[in-house]
Amino acid sequence: MAGQIRVLAGAFVALIISGGLMGTPRAQDCPRGDLDKAYCDRDNDLVADTPTDAKQLVNPPTLIFAYTPVEDPALYTKVWDGFLRHLEKVTGKKVVFFPVQSNAAEIETMRSGRLHIAGVSTGPTPIAVNCAGYVPFAIMGTKDGRFGYEMEIIVPADSPIKTPADIKGKKLAFTAPTSNSGFKAPSVLLESEFNLVAKRDYEPVFSGKHDNSVLGVANKDYEAAAIANEVMVRMFERNVVDKAKIRTIYKSATFPTTSYGMAHNLDPALQAKIKEAFFTFPWEGSALKAEFKTEDRFVPITYQKDWSVIRKIDAASGVKYACK
Repeated sequence: MAGQIRVLAGAFVALIISGGLMGTPRAQDCPRGDLDKAYCDRDNDLVADTPTDAKQLVNPPTLIFAYTPVEDPALYTKVWDGFLRHLEKVTGKKVVFFPVQSNAAEIETMRSGRLHIAGVSTGPTPIAVNCAGYVPFAIMGTKDGRFGYEMEIIVPADSPIKTPADIKGKKLAFTAPTSNSGFKAPSVLLESEFNLVAKRDYEPVFSGKHDNSVLGVANKDYEAAAIANEVMVRMFERNVVDKAKIRTIYKSATFPTTSYGMAHNLDPALQAKIKEAFFTFPWEGSALKAEFKTEDRFVPITYQKDWSVIRKIDAASGVKYACK
């Protein structure tokens, strides 16, 4: 199914997915841990089981794919085009790119049954898993299996702020409350390492996206910001922002980056084809390789193992995976 990948505007998602192809499943009496009552976890791997009732499985003629919200969705439509054509070829189905505007919108779209495959940012991944039946299985990495990014706290290059302790009494830009590097991790680390508590010692503000925070610091709209450095590095490489205008005052340990996965209730044969598409995609010469540079493949992950550190940060932050 070669040809230009279709892009789906938010208002028209439902027009593609008709007839309740992926409706929210009914509550069952089963083990589920932190999962929403709509899902089961009989094998204790912390993600929703594929339904055992064939009537609850879905095999849509069109697959909807979304990538984590970014500043320039049009750019990433082009970046993902080659991969999505590969996904069409392997699955034999049409694939539509859905440019989401927020983490919450992405999660709700999958929860409501209108999103099948997604790249979900680090922090929102546990919420997508527990509230939307999202099952992550891959991450961008390298030949030796390495993957990840660091949270950095950045300031304008000529700022008088030299260490995180100097943030006291100032404004610190976060991205969104669900973000790991954009909110949860820096909040925990600032309190545990520097005894800095939001609202008591500094004023938190929210930019909405990592791109916004980086640009805001470069333009001196923000005194400081907590960001995922992988986003910042790509902005430097695309000359979206001048590296010389930004200085890092804190860098964390390595966290997993964006997860890639799918809705739990897709037909098992389709699930296998989707995984095959991820793990057989030829990166060399692709737009994905040009954009992400240091990564050259998708590598397998499990939510249970690879998101353990994120769940610990969530627990320390008092985060509950409560679904509305």
